[in-house]
This record gives sequence, structure tokens and C-alpha cells, in this order.
Amino acid sequence: MSRIEYSAEIAELLGKVRRRPTAGWPWRPAERVPDGLPVKQSWGWLFAPDGRVLTLVNPRDGIVSLPGGSLEPEDAGDPGSALAREAAEEAQALIGTPHYLGYLYDRVGSANGGHECARVRMAAALRAVGPSAPDPASGRHYRRLLVAPGLAVELLGWGAPGLRQARAAVSAGVRWLGVPAAANETIEELPDEGCEVFPGAVFPGVVHLGGAAAQPGGAQPGAAHSGAVGPGAVNPGAVRPSSVHPGTAHPGASYRGAGATRPGGE
Repeated sequence: MSRIEYSAEIAELLGKVRRRPTAGWPWRPAERVPDGLPVKQSWGWLFAPDGRVLTLVNPRDGIVSLPGGSLEPEDAGDPGSALAREAAEEAQALIGTPHYLGYLYDRVGSANGGHECARVRMAAALRAVGPSAPDPASGRHYRRLLVAPGLAVELLGWGAPGLRQARAAVSAGVRWLGVPAAANETIEELPDEGCEVFPGAVFPGVVHLGGAAAQPGGAQPGAAHSGAVGPGAVNPGAVRPSSVHPGTAHPGASYRGAGATRPGGE
């Protein structure tokens, strides 16, 4: 196994990481959410060109998460729109077209008043991040790391089910985004001032981050990210532009289907 590199500052942050107990929600890869099962959450695997994904750490309590959150009325029931909105709020991030991966079946319904629900997972390109700022909804000010997907699962504490989800995300990233199957294993923090990460069209259109607008043809909240590797070192090729493979159409309809069956258990 290759040595994982990161700065002393990131080492201090990782020392605070606190893994939450796994919830045991069954993972339904590529299955459409059955009619009648409400979608209450959408989280995303947001890829840099080198295969790493955006991973958020709350320095106050050490909780690690992927970008995303609850569906709100303004999302009109679309998990892709919810992911784009939440990524902008939590991480000041712009994303490309989201691709549906599957869903977690939450039979307890902790996000739905005790009633069963679906927690959708998606994959998208991480186009850019704006200046770091607190989440306007929660007040949490996340640290924004680029991490290899397998290591992200370890930090999240998701175990074997999380690895299966990560494999689905990587497969989608390789197929639709052109990222490598073997990600760069350096752990890196994105700059506070923001940067471009994965050039390309932004979903769903013009998005405002910190007062600057990014147009659908490309994201422009800051300079291109150079990709720091290790304490004080700089690797200009760590995060770089990559050709974008043709993706699917906006997947808002693909997560539902009359042919989907109601999940019955593990």
C-alpha cells in the first residue's frame, strides 16, 4: 500500500474525527425508489479529476460527512437539485450533472418522522468551491478535504456497506466523468479562498457563491487549484483539468420507476 500523505494541520484535524455508529440502512444500488416511498435525503460523491472526493469535517465535533442533506420544498422532489443546493450551502461547492447511484432504505425513518423513507446517493463532478463560509442553515463551518473514496468510507465509519457504495460511485465516476479507478491517495484541504477543481458545465445553471456568479459554461470562483501534497509541498498535477465523458441526462426521473419493488429488509 502506498503511503498516504497529508499536512501536519490535516493530521491534527483527523485526530478529532469521531465516527458515528452505522445505522444499518440496506444499500440498494441502481434500484429505483419505489412509488410511495418518500425521498428525504440526497448525498453526493463529488469527484475531482484525480478520483478523490469532497469530504467534509466539522472541526467542532469531529463528525465527517459527504455533501448533501434533506430535500426542501424548493427542490420540487428532485434529489439532484437538493444535492446541488446543499453542496453550495455546506461546502460553497458547484457541481456538474448528478448521476443517480441508488438509495439507502431507512425503515426507521429518522429523517421522516418515524416513517420509512429513502436516502438517495448520487455522483457528480466537483466543479469548484467558493470562499469557505459557515452553512447558512446550520451554522457549521466545515473543513473541505479531498480524500480517496475508500479512505472517505473509513473516516465516515460506514464499513463494508459504505465500501459497496463507494465502488458504485467510483464506477460511475470512471464511466461518466472520466476519473481514474485508482484515486490519488493524498489527503488535501481545499483553499479557504476557493478554487476551480474540475472544469466544465455547472448544474443546474448560474449559481452564486460568496457574491460571485458561475455560469453554466464553467465555474469561476477562484484560481485553478494547484494541489498541495504533503507539508509545504506543491504538486501542480494533483488536481487538473480532465476530459469529461458524455454523461446521462439530468437523472431526476431515473430514481423513480413503476417497476421498483418495495424493499423488505437487508
